Amino acid sequence: MALLRHRAVPYVLPFALFIAILAIRGSVPVSESTLYGGWILIAGLALLLVSRPVIDLRLSQPVATIVAGVAVFLIWIGPDALFPGYRSHWLFQNRFTGAVAATISETGRSDTLLLTLRMVRAIVIVPIVEELFWRGFLMRWIIRPDFEKVPLGTYETRAFWITAILFASEHGPYWDVGLVAGAIYNWWLIRTRCLGDVIWAHAITNGCLCGYVLLTHKWEYWM
Repeated sequence: MALLRHRAVPYVLPFALFIAILAIRGSVPVSESTLYGGWILIAGLALLLVSRPVIDLRLSQPVATIVAGVAVFLIWIGPDALFPGYRSHWLFQNRFTGAVAATISETGRSDTLLLTLRMVRAIVIVPIVEELFWRGFLMRWIIRPDFEKVPLGTYETRAFWITAILFASEHGPYWDVGLVAGAIYNWWLIRTRCLGDVIWAHAITNGCLCGYVLLTHKWEYWM
């Protein structure tokens, strides 16, 4: 119980649960809709019951935040749109990063409930879970283990790039654009000193990406 009272728990627990479900999703004998519904429920409860005191959804710079979110989306799809076959290079698909592959079945692509759940996960859950961990916790913890004494948006070169690189590694074959996205989100937190701006920027990126996937059927972007 003492561990659950640790100051890092509100920042780390939802992310840890999210990654745990990601790791076992292929071996859980349930439907895709059940899996994603459960995923949203578990992460949502963790955010509501454990992380709520540290969640900040305030927007200090709404227009610029929208621009930042859209910019990351364009950077994310840009290389593949401009250079067909770009993502097939061994730098992006190898034994360490994995292969580009859709994580939604062919039948699931026409399942309205499943598509809705995927969008809720991407636009609502992921931005809060990831930003609490990467930029709310890790970027500060690297500077000083007593991270709560480090103001949000404090710049330190080592913390900036370690966080960006680890964020990139989370995105497998898309590590290159993930690195740029991580750097932009890091910079935006430093610029605004407001976690809410980064959460919203991340949500806007993911929302644009969801729309792009549904319009173009490039399902591989849904990791």
